[in-house]
Amino acid sequence: MTTAHATRQHAIDLALETLSSGEFYDALTRRVAMRTVSQDTECEATLAAYLDDEIEPLLSRLGFTCRRIPNPKEGLPPLLIGERIEDVSLPTLLLYGHGDVTDGQESTWREGLDPWTLTFVDGRVYGRGTADNKGQHSVNLAALKAVIEARGGTLGYNVKMLFEMSEEIGSPGLEETCRLYRDALSSDLFLASDGPRIRDDMPTLFLGSRGVLQLKLTLDTGNGGRHSGNWGGVITNPAAVLSNALATLVSQRGKVLVDFLKAPAISDDVARLIRNLPVGGGELDPTINPAWGETSLTDGERLYGANTLEILGLSAGRTDKPVGAVPERAEAVLQLRFVKGTDWQAVEANLRAHLNDLGFEDIALEMLGGYAATRLDPSHPWVGFVAASAEQSLQGQVHILPNLGGTIPNHCFSDVLGLPTVWLPHSYPACNQHAPNEHLLESIVQEGLAMAAGLFWDLGDAQTKMDFKTSSF
Repeated sequence: MTTAHATRQHAIDLALETLSSGEFYDALTRRVAMRTVSQDTECEATLAAYLDDEIEPLLSRLGFTCRRIPNPKEGLPPLLIGERIEDVSLPTLLLYGHGDVTDGQESTWREGLDPWTLTFVDGRVYGRGTADNKGQHSVNLAALKAVIEARGGTLGYNVKMLFEMSEEIGSPGLEETCRLYRDALSSDLFLASDGPRIRDDMPTLFLGSRGVLQLKLTLDTGNGGRHSGNWGGVITNPAAVLSNALATLVSQRGKVLVDFLKAPAISDDVARLIRNLPVGGGELDPTINPAWGETSLTDGERLYGANTLEILGLSAGRTDKPVGAVPERAEAVLQLRFVKGTDWQAVEANLRAHLNDLGFEDIALEMLGGYAATRLDPSHPWVGFVAASAEQSLQGQVHILPNLGGTIPNHCFSDVLGLPTVWLPHSYPACNQHAPNEHLLESIVQEGLAMAAGLFWDLGDAQTKMDFKTSSF
């Protein structure tokens, strides 16, 4: 039954009270202290414990029925599905989060900081996973709890939650889980929080992400390492060959040179959203190079609307202790970030043909995997609904990104489950995720709690429920 004090503002106030009471950061302290490093096989028990000891007990207290799902990929961390069904005739919202983190890199953090200890300094909350993704899903769970309390134990709609512990290693098994448990995950709309805002002072929604494709080029001559004086000039130097091959793909100023790796033209509706967005300029942001990449585009278009080919790793011989020898092999790991509309599944065949045509037949090509690009139509009613709700909560503008510059497993929800997807990030670009000194901003946590609580409240309104179920809004 709805309480006498049940108002939208009361729900938001309850969510914000978790900050003044210490409840929110006490929970985040526990979660950050758990070394849930998915790249480290020694963390296997802790990865499972995060679901068993943190997420499932909280969801159970909120009225969810939970079950741990074995990862369809053998030997990898489990997943968890929770469902809170008030009435099967009501609409259903699917939420998502991940509890795994990247390596702590303990020795490289600033003095006085530790990746596994929550530390507050000048409005920043440091700790591994604060930004990616423990802090972000903690915001949403705290807000959901506040709305359930404000409405006297009901929401007026159903909620399901999918939680994984392998996102930082590419979400192996997530797509298969969505296919295997399609009925259990059946919902009407999707909302989650990951990735950054455009800028710390610009509340943001994004509707998908650029896709990613990673590959390796290798040339091994079979000669082994040979003395450069005795053999240089008459045997192949694989570093020279590979460097020249790379120069046919990307220019010295970062411009993609081959058509099959380039982005399709930016549509007018997407260009309107990204053309004038600010990029960088913050205290901790890197220096933007105006002469890099697709220089005919604005910074916003380069980051959110174009494809980029990055050389992530390049090796041949040794540079720390060089010897006078022609190296035995050279290899490079490349990453293509691409927008929706790129024929990414044809990249392998096209790249192989390109290399062969230019005389690089001996370079081996290995595809290392990737995700599809996704983008919900910005005119979809779910986008406008979330934006209007967030703006009401903040009494200010919320910015809409057609897609994140980075990559998240949104295709599992948009393509496999067929859901309209909106992401409400509670972090910002200079948060140092995946790096030393990862942190949240206290100001963004506060705004995030208000936006999430307001949205979870608005979804329970009578007219909204009717529109929500029919997707007409």
